[in-house]
Amino acid sequence: QVQLVESGGGLVQTGESLRLSCSASGSILRRNTVDWYRQAPGKERELVASITTQSRTNYLDSVMGRFAISRDNGNNAVYLQMNSLTPEDTAVYYCHSRVVVNVEGAAVHYWGKGTQVTVSS
Repeated sequence: QVQLVESGGGLVQTGESLRLSCSASGSILRRNTVDWYRQAPGKERELVASITTQSRTNYLDSVMGRFAISRDNGNNAVYLQMNSLTPEDTAVYYCHSRVVVNVEGAAVHYWGKGTQVTVSS
């Protein structure tokens, strides 16, 4: 059973930084696009950042220039460096990967359990 495990969340003040880590058993992170999502209380889950196997990246507009997603295939990990944090970044952050399992394009979605990020003003 593949499990994604997030770590690195915590309580910080406005303007501070955190680095989130996503790890998994096996090669799932090395072989697939990996995303970071977040969900704030009372809001829908939103895609924050993605990184492909070729390390192409995409970001939510509101985090562009402040957050950076990266991968370390040697350590089978994906990171989200978050700088200049604001209270609006407060949420549970989830690691996700969509794995295509057959030629018809059927896919399995893997999610971690999330890590809480709280930014105080």
